[in-house]
Amino acid sequence: MLKRHQYYGFIIPALVFIIGIIIIPFIYGVFDSFTNSNGISRQFIGLKNYELLFHDYNFLQSFWLTVKFSVVSVILINLVGLIFALIVTHKDNWFNNALKTIFFVPNLIGGVLLGFIWQFIFTNAFKALAVNLSQSWLNGWLSDETTGFWGMVILFTWQMSGYIMLVYISFLNAIPKNSIEASTLDGASELQTFFHVKLPQLAPAFTISLFLTLANSFKMYEQNLALTNGGPYRSTEMISMYIYNTAFVNFQQGYAQAAGIILFIVVAVVSFVQLYFSRKGERQ
Repeated sequence: MLKRHQYYGFIIPALVFIIGIIIIPFIYGVFDSFTNSNGISRQFIGLKNYELLFHDYNFLQSFWLTVKFSVVSVILINLVGLIFALIVTHKDNWFNNALKTIFFVPNLIGGVLLGFIWQFIFTNAFKALAVNLSQSWLNGWLSDETTGFWGMVILFTWQMSGYIMLVYISFLNAIPKNSIEASTLDGASELQTFFHVKLPQLAPAFTISLFLTLANSFKMYEQNLALTNGGPYRSTEMISMYIYNTAFVNFQQGYAQAAGIILFIVVAVVSFVQLYFSRKGERQ
């Protein structure tokens, strides 16, 4: 049996890591958001950074773009992830097991590499298709504000759907087999069984997947950097890229920290709401 000081030996290293890597930098960042820090000098200016942010066109555009991107991505990723889960759980055989791997692999690819892969697809493969199929709308996919936005949605959906698929698979496998068998014996079709037996029992999975996708879409940076770099003319600049450019390109660290705090509050609210509904679902 471990003694009390041995327990501390396990706890203290993790505690030091959390304090040094997360808590102290966070407190420092909150303080910096009330200054005009440029990385070299700083002066306390109170709430001025926050006041300016809500009148900053570039910040508001990036924030609105991120919200729009998150809503569209959440719908598509959960829809595709659920379809993938239904496909691979339809029958237990080697082919469906192989499909699980194929669907999940994009989630293992780093964001920067993923961005460059899709950049090649949109700029080279689409260009070749435009020439061969005489479809001019396939040209300049990433140089247009609208198609650039949809390019990011396609990339993120391709990356996240396999991950969300696993959530749905775990809940689909937890559905009692006798419920499905009883539905089949009563003459219900597969579609009726899905809507009346499976779908109601997937409610907790929808809650978890919804907020997991939402939180990740708000924090997306690497894919945005590699795919469009915020272009054209900052029209596809997500909020995380805006913060990075403000801090390390324009050297307005205090202003960027204020934007980061706002992003943190949004993601924290999303996470707490997800936790609340998850626990509520467990109690029910």
